Amino acid sequence: MFKQKSILFLMFAVVLMMFSVFGCAPQAAPPAEEPEQVLIGIMLPTTGAVAENGIDMENAIKLAVSEINAAGGVLGREIITTTADDGCDPAMATAAASKLIAEEVVAVVGGFCSGATLPTLTIYGDAGIPLVIAAANATTLIAENPGWAFMINSTGDMQAEKAIGWFQERGVETIGLIGDGSAFSADLVAITREQWEAAGKQVVTDDTVSPGEMDFSALVTTIMAANPGGIYWTGYHAEGALITMQLREAGYEGVIIVSDGSSAPAFIELAGPHAEGVYCTAPPFADFLPAAQSFIADYQAMFDRAPGAYAGLSYDAMHLLADAITRAGSFDGAAIRDALAATDGFEGISGEVMFTEENTLGRSNFVLLVAQGGSWVLAQ
Repeated sequence: MFKQKSILFLMFAVVLMMFSVFGCAPQAAPPAEEPEQVLIGIMLPTTGAVAENGIDMENAIKLAVSEINAAGGVLGREIITTTADDGCDPAMATAAASKLIAEEVVAVVGGFCSGATLPTLTIYGDAGIPLVIAAANATTLIAENPGWAFMINSTGDMQAEKAIGWFQERGVETIGLIGDGSAFSADLVAITREQWEAAGKQVVTDDTVSPGEMDFSALVTTIMAANPGGIYWTGYHAEGALITMQLREAGYEGVIIVSDGSSAPAFIELAGPHAEGVYCTAPPFADFLPAAQSFIADYQAMFDRAPGAYAGLSYDAMHLLADAITRAGSFDGAAIRDALAATDGFEGISGEVMFTEENTLGRSNFVLLVAQGGSWVLAQ
């Protein structure tokens, strides 16, 4: 009898143990915790001929992120960043955009070279990822934009207008145009020609050089024979500095203006004394912005170097994105896009930001600089 009770007790214990292990109903999983961070992508050239610009812009974005995080982040989350190198090359940029999307970024800040930025617009749009473009400004970006990209640098038509206004002020009647074949440069050449000829003036030379080219003797001969009153170089600083140097060495005395692609201090360093008196249609340099003085000090303290031509715009781009996310009240791509489009009166160190229906900056931010004493200074 005792043995039968023991067996029954043992069987009951086993049943209880099985019930406790397997249960008779599934247990509810604990609620997932909200992530404490949000990932923002940075797409810039960090290798190649214009890497210095890309690194400078990346630094400025990271400075902005540090300030936003110190103030509590965005919607209670800390911002972390991931950088993809576009190399100022369309193929590399396509891979960079795909990398950032695979990493599940909420939005992207960057875009220096127009030709590299151009093929990423559709990629980001298809993925529903907002993009704040800090520098690239070719008008060709407008036609390819599916509505997810926002340009906070003024477009090429405004830059051409700035250059033409200065040529006219200096009494120039004929000009020569020189480009490097990139999307940004070709766009600016075409717009400048159109505006200049619409003003009843003449373009007497229109030439394209190859990136990496160093001997411009044939070009110089052509220009000297035509003797234009002014030259507008629309490409990047490496070739622009050499063209300027070789023109001046050949005795060219006309007005030389270079575009914002040559606004880096490296242009003056490469051209040396031949840069003296060269003008530049430039983005809003932090050095000349009253609101940027604390930014300059903080940038120098963090990176032990001075901020470059596009640092101020990049810093503003990151702060604008954080502001849009806050106004959206969400990390949803479409909500952020709509908040960016609704931006009206955002005050950055580079000035006020508001967007046109084409998602371009609703004002011209170009300034005119002149090389004096080994530095860029305001010409007007």
